[in-house]
Amino acid sequence: MSSTTGLTNPGRTDPTPTAAHYPEMAGKVAVVTGAAQGMGAVFAAGLATRGVSVLAADINAEHVVETADRLNTELAEASTEDKPGQVIGVRADVTIAADHEELAERAVREFGRLDFWINNAGIFPYALAQDIAPDQIGATLRVNVEGVLYGAQAAARHMNPGGAIVNMSSVSATRVRKGRGAYCTSKAAVAHLTESLAVEFGDKGIRVNSIAPGYIDTEMTRWVQEDPAALAHALDVVPLHRLGSPEEVFGPLLFLLSDSARYVTGHSIAVDGGSRHV
Repeated sequence: MSSTTGLTNPGRTDPTPTAAHYPEMAGKVAVVTGAAQGMGAVFAAGLATRGVSVLAADINAEHVVETADRLNTELAEASTEDKPGQVIGVRADVTIAADHEELAERAVREFGRLDFWINNAGIFPYALAQDIAPDQIGATLRVNVEGVLYGAQAAARHMNPGGAIVNMSSVSATRVRKGRGAYCTSKAAVAHLTESLAVEFGDKGIRVNSIAPGYIDTEMTRWVQEDPAALAHALDVVPLHRLGSPEEVFGPLLFLLSDSARYVTGHSIAVDGGSRHV
């Protein structure tokens, strides 16, 4: 599936890399938050292509329903051997615990089970440290950290052993980005929360991992691509000297959800072109 952002990506030679196929995933059910656009939409499309039914959630109800309708149309028109899963778009505010519970209940009600939960929703505010206002740090922690916790809690209540939760952290969890103090703090919390959840949910037979993207070609990185100096810096600090695509994040996500990773929990996979080493 191609990226839904429509952005350019200097140096990218293959915007739609081939992801592995895991036959055991067909017929399973996933919840993806922040699924109206960007990586969330790509995740929903990629899973549905492989026979996973997806509850695509976003705070923008109109947009996520339109995305789900578009994906269902594309899946119906695609020529594939496997029967695609259905995508249902629903509104959810990830800062409200009850919204997560309703997502889990609806997944079970619509599809009869819940196997995967991807905590993808997040915000990316800017402010120098001395200017971070109470409302900014509060909103960032509510969306980026509480949203992950509430989603994982709801998932764990409704999943059977063998379920998998994947949280979206960031390379910013371990690297300082000037002007992104609130964001970096929230993603460091997500990385550590993932480890805590993995330890406790292991008793339920549920795996919890995270993915830490670097510069990925989405709406969240539009500011980089619109600033020549920022783009030049980004391409310089990434050893592969290009931005990543959402599809290149989907590959590791697919692995973490699959049976190939059934003994992998409490880990974070960096998808950053090597930038964490620079």
